[in-house]
Amino acid sequence: MRFPLLFLAISALTFNSACSQKRDVAANTAPPARTVSDKTYFQPKPVTGKPNEFPVQKTEAEWKKALTPDQYYILREQGTERPFTGKYHDNHAEGSYYCAADGNLLFFSDTKFESGTGWPSFFAPATATSLKVASDDTFGMSRDEIVCAKCGGHLGHVFNDGPKPTGQRYCMDGNALVFEKKK
Repeated sequence: MRFPLLFLAISALTFNSACSQKRDVAANTAPPARTVSDKTYFQPKPVTGKPNEFPVQKTEAEWKKALTPDQYYILREQGTERPFTGKYHDNHAEGSYYCAADGNLLFFSDTKFESGTGWPSFFAPATATSLKVASDDTFGMSRDEIVCAKCGGHLGHVFNDGPKPTGQRYCMDGNALVFEKKK
């Protein structure tokens, strides 16, 4: 009987440490882009909360019709998939990742890395206008939520424990993404 309780406690601690770091978004300004060699890495801008902030807008009925149940749960209800169950956590192909809700370019495969968390992880977004960041204080944790800059759909969270050159770990839900292999 002790083993299941110990397993649950260890699982909770692992999930909490993998998803509980926070970056300051209160200033409502994005950190400057970082240039390493000939590549520029962008940081998402904060969500402002202004009306019509996201150009792609649909009713909940339209979103339910356009998305699979898993996509709707993640993108519109801020859900998450279980670790190691999403379709891209172990994807090593070259290509680009897009928002499953609106096709917005989010990440390139050359910024994907193995974080060991069970979710696809990236160290930088594809463009300065790919993502936005918002505060997320759910589940007793203080985190920075990452949303699509076009539709406002929940994609995952960002943490300050990623690899160089940015030090960021964009921990994304694979079912919120669509991958297009490089041709």
